[in-house]
Amino acid sequence: MSLLAAVVVALGSWLMVGKARRAYAALPQLPDDPPLGASVSVIIPARNEERVIERAVSSFRGLDVVVVNDSSSDKTAERAEAAGARVVKAPPLPEGWRGKPHACWVGSRQSTAEWLLFVDADTWYERGFAERLASYGEREGLDAVTAFLRQECVTAAERMLVPYAMTLYFAGVSARNVNDPRHPEALANGQCFLIRRAAYGAVGGHRAVASSVIEDVELARVLKRGGKKLRVVRAEEWGAVRMYDSLGAIWRGFEKNSFRFLQVNPWTGVQVMATSILLTSWLPVLAWLAADGEWARAAAFAVLPWLVLRSPWGPLPIYVFQLIALSGMMKTIFGISTMWKGRRV
Repeated sequence: MSLLAAVVVALGSWLMVGKARRAYAALPQLPDDPPLGASVSVIIPARNEERVIERAVSSFRGLDVVVVNDSSSDKTAERAEAAGARVVKAPPLPEGWRGKPHACWVGSRQSTAEWLLFVDADTWYERGFAERLASYGEREGLDAVTAFLRQECVTAAERMLVPYAMTLYFAGVSARNVNDPRHPEALANGQCFLIRRAAYGAVGGHRAVASSVIEDVELARVLKRGGKKLRVVRAEEWGAVRMYDSLGAIWRGFEKNSFRFLQVNPWTGVQVMATSILLTSWLPVLAWLAADGEWARAAAFAVLPWLVLRSPWGPLPIYVFQLIALSGMMKTIFGISTMWKGRRV
């Protein structure tokens, strides 16, 4: 039985991790086509982002950039303004709203451009990216385009956990379904989300997802339900993001989202949880093989995490992330909030 369990875990892990890689690779690449001169405004919600806001704003020189200062206690506003942005102070958070969707909504009211590009403060881009993304939307007849960016990982914790988290996430994704307007499966990356103003207004914009912690995926669902055409693309050559700069930030960030996003799409959640269970089963199955005296097979099975994940960290990200996910799940079930940028979410 231990040998059968090892075979199931090994094959299942190969299949699901391979599925995740294929799903990500199947997303279309943003083409390097010349811009058409589409009208676009950039909106950056920012709360205590003084270290990175200038870099984000400077990516869009020559464009209308609106930074919504969401009750920052640092020099976010001053540095954004020095970099050339229009800085708008977010009003007090209304009841029933989360911070980010509220800041995005406030920013959307400050522009009359045909396209609204919402980006996070910890992202940065090649010159001309916004114009190319909007032109891509124009050429393809889209209402919205959301792009996955290059993940910049600096610390050991980032290099260990961020790629693993992305693998788990895409294990539950179908690239064909998320880009099919007729299919309800939705995907978005709130780090970079371009929406045609008319479509944004028609579905209620961020006001329609005011209370969501994962407002990007929820907004994608709202757009698709409203008959709008959304495209999910890859743009690693055009933009990058460094989401977290410490193990504590990684823990809080993934804890905040890891279980909640599974509630948006149950089938996605089932696939992600199945992948997580398969990978987490490595250690108990390895111990079972050893207990049965299957030493040669145990030795071969022991290298599975390194081979499947193609990571020098082996099984470490599996079990560290499992602790984060369990913590997030328990907090969600029992209604315990997590501190994120000075707010409870």
